[in-house]
Amino acid sequence: MATLLADKYEARKAEVNERFEQLRANEEELNRIFAKIYNMEGEVPIKVEDKYVSVARIFDTAEEIPESYKGNKYVRTKRDEIVSLISYAVGCMFGRYSLDADGLILADQDATISDYLDKVAGGDASRVSFMPDADNVLPITDDEYFDDDIVGRFVEFMRAAYGAETLEENLRFVAEALGGRGTSRQVIRAYFLKDFFKDHCQTYKKRPIYWLFDSGKKN
Repeated sequence: MATLLADKYEARKAEVNERFEQLRANEEELNRIFAKIYNMEGEVPIKVEDKYVSVARIFDTAEEIPESYKGNKYVRTKRDEIVSLISYAVGCMFGRYSLDADGLILADQDATISDYLDKVAGGDASRVSFMPDADNVLPITDDEYFDDDIVGRFVEFMRAAYGAETLEENLRFVAEALGGRGTSRQVIRAYFLKDFFKDHCQTYKKRPIYWLFDSGKKN
């Protein structure tokens, strides 16, 4: 069944932001309770400022983030959510994750495609929605020169995850969130070339799960 990524994003944003406000309300209620217990009503602050609520809050763009949220390390944007989706997609390309099973699938040095199939589909490849890359190497180039080019694999992931009917619209949504010029695929390719590994290292605190081999500063 085809799915619009925009709808999925809006649903996630609503869920995350509702959780943010619920935590704030819970913390303020606790503040009221303790202020009453210790006879400090009117002497200690009850309200919890935006920057001190310690769960995620999503805004569509960085420009929309109010000043009151500055300093809150849990604030995210639409781009952050799409970058996370891309990271998950690459994980599926390497067999670390799967569209067909929850949790971590392959994380061992000697794991193989056979191990992947055994874990997610009882060894039956026909039951797999999206297969990992066979040689565990994903080329990132300025154009599509290889069958397992990372952009091509990402497009296949989006087709498998959200359906063929909405593929182009979903790719446009990804590209718009990332920002840049050109077609959707060109914007996505530019992200993989310039920003993916940097974002990956930042996410994993300079301890990358995947390794980048490149040909130097001039690519």
